[in-house]
Amino acid sequence: MEKQNRSGTAGKVIRCKAAVCRNPGEPLVIEEIMVDPPKAWEIRIKILCTSLCHSDVTFWKISIGPFALFPRIFGHEAVGVVESVGEHVEEFQEGDMVVPVFRPNCRECRDCKSQKGNGCSIFGDKLVAEMPRDGTSRFKGMNGETLHHFLSVSSFSEYTVVDVVHVVKISSEFPAEKACLLSCGVSTGIGAAWKVADIEEGSTVAIFGLGAVGLAVAEGARLRGASKIIGVDLNQEKFEIGKKFGVSEFINPATCGEKKVSEVIKEITDGGVDYSFECIGLASLMEEAFNSSRANWGKTVILGVEMHNTPLAINTYFLLRGRTVTGCFFGGLKAKSDIPILAQKYLHKEINLDGFITHEVNFQDINKAFDLLLEGKSLRCIIWMD
Repeated sequence: MEKQNRSGTAGKVIRCKAAVCRNPGEPLVIEEIMVDPPKAWEIRIKILCTSLCHSDVTFWKISIGPFALFPRIFGHEAVGVVESVGEHVEEFQEGDMVVPVFRPNCRECRDCKSQKGNGCSIFGDKLVAEMPRDGTSRFKGMNGETLHHFLSVSSFSEYTVVDVVHVVKISSEFPAEKACLLSCGVSTGIGAAWKVADIEEGSTVAIFGLGAVGLAVAEGARLRGASKIIGVDLNQEKFEIGKKFGVSEFINPATCGEKKVSEVIKEITDGGVDYSFECIGLASLMEEAFNSSRANWGKTVILGVEMHNTPLAINTYFLLRGRTVTGCFFGGLKAKSDIPILAQKYLHKEINLDGFITHEVNFQDINKAFDLLLEGKSLRCIIWMD
């Protein structure tokens, strides 16, 4: 208990700055807020840096439906230091460097113990708006109003409270800005290539969408020895960027004329790729990714979240011939066991994380990170709290 209280703030409400979204699609406002101390099985984290993911932007835009909850503190890619811990917390202590993760990993339930997937049957059924155990918020505005959480992380705040099932401990020697990347997007792409597709040497790969997740898929495919990595994107500049991550060929759908992208891919791969990845979130592209895969064994992995709820139309005859399609959250990774492995691979200079960081801004300039992502100018913009 003595170790837990060195900061002098344990058990007390902390006043700090947060970037609050009050209305959908509007710029975030830096406000002073109150952060409650952690309850049982929770920890309070001092955020060192955070980054902006497309999922933040997607939910930031939603104006109707159950996911349109405001005022809200967004952010789910981050790294920080444990400020204090709640009751029954044995895995973490004050001073630990940690990465919060939106995908829960309790390590106790049937799903967490299974190697067949990365779901959690206790905490992973739905995207909760507040803390997962009691459904209440740890954030309040200075007038006492409730501020909603986001994906169980809410890292656009100098301090946040996260349940232990959403946190991974990493070495304090690991560079903070690189650790931030392992919190969501980069881990998702590499995991999809390694665990979900399980790409083998000599494989051919197509990636629809060369944002951070798509390029992380390319990095994973490169490290597995793929012989051909085809990137598909409307932004011509992504080809030069993609080369750093192993993209060997590039297709811009706008320059394909009357041909479909899948037809072009089949031509240059003699019948279709072994593995196809959709990293945008459009049912039409998911279908095109599926059609780009090889007839008898092609595997399509869906990483993009279809926000229009459009169903995926697939000719079942193609499934009968041997093609498969699957989806995954967080690249099929189990956060508590797999993130430390990725961290070690970076320290051993096996994984390129540096190339994903294209911009860095101060917390006060967080809206610039939104502008850069919306303009297609950044992969990951690191937002430094101090």
